Amino acid sequence: MQIKDNISLKPYNTFGIDVKAKHFVSVSNIEDLKPIVLLQKYANKLILGGGSNMLLTKDFDGLVIHINLKGIEIVSENKDTVIVKANAGENWHEFVLWCIDNDYGGIENLSLIPGNIGTAPIQNIGAYGIELKDIFESCTAISLETNELSIFSKTDCNFGYRNSIFKQHAKGKFIITSVNFKLTKRNHKLSINYGSIASQLESMQITNPSIKDVSKAVIAIRESKLPNPKDIGNSGSFFKNPIIPKNHFDKLIKNFKDLPSYPISDKEVKIPAGWLIEKSGFKGKQFGNYGVHKNQALVLVNYGNAMGSDILNLSKLIQKTIKRLFDISIEAEVNIL
Repeated sequence: MQIKDNISLKPYNTFGIDVKAKHFVSVSNIEDLKPIVLLQKYANKLILGGGSNMLLTKDFDGLVIHINLKGIEIVSENKDTVIVKANAGENWHEFVLWCIDNDYGGIENLSLIPGNIGTAPIQNIGAYGIELKDIFESCTAISLETNELSIFSKTDCNFGYRNSIFKQHAKGKFIITSVNFKLTKRNHKLSINYGSIASQLESMQITNPSIKDVSKAVIAIRESKLPNPKDIGNSGSFFKNPIIPKNHFDKLIKNFKDLPSYPISDKEVKIPAGWLIEKSGFKGKQFGNYGVHKNQALVLVNYGNAMGSDILNLSKLIQKTIKRLFDISIEAEVNIL
């Protein structure tokens, strides 16, 4: 383990933004992580996992700690369920595929989401009707203040829509080192009625799908809509889908007959942010070497050598335009640094 100076973070963020860390260290075991956390000479620290949910807008004048903890193991199991522990540095999608290969169900709808295990609870990642909290058992995290390990239950994490305790009052105070998942071993309960999963399965001529079939359908859908960060820099969905009062939706639907919606309660409705962005004229719009993806308006992209500030300014323009046209505020899903 070696602390390096003036390291480019371009390989460590899926947007491919070329900013520098004044100091950088990659940690592959907890024994090395603990002394790094205690180093007083680096008061300003940034924890970096897969770099898939962040937009870097400037050089970091401190120590970047890259979490590279690896390992997957079975904690406990019975005839119906299994508890699987995955360390924070494991790639999320590769872990999903590992679970499916072992016929562990519940995680298949979350296929092909970029990033690593350690950042998944922070964001309460979700897709196609399933969220991390639905399969979450607990996570272990080290305190940046006490250097002690703590276990967080599902209740402790206070999960919400793309939200958790780690984005609220525990933000920047802990490093997640591992996550435990509760998955099914038999009688898998499939969720195929959200989005276009059912129609994709139909096009694949599958009438009695397995969890592997659902995963393949999700992968096919995502690949048709979302650019691979290895080809075009992006962080997946840049914005959260806004939740608005039902009475505001009732007013909007009078002027926008094709406005899609998902009821949350009798008083609230979720609106697809991608539809709002597309309706505002931004889908596929390119500004030099950055812009909005042509197939998915939720995705802001770096076509090559864009600055983080360029993409940030574009996101603010989109937010301002949607507020003006629809009186709806949309929030960034990514962390902006």
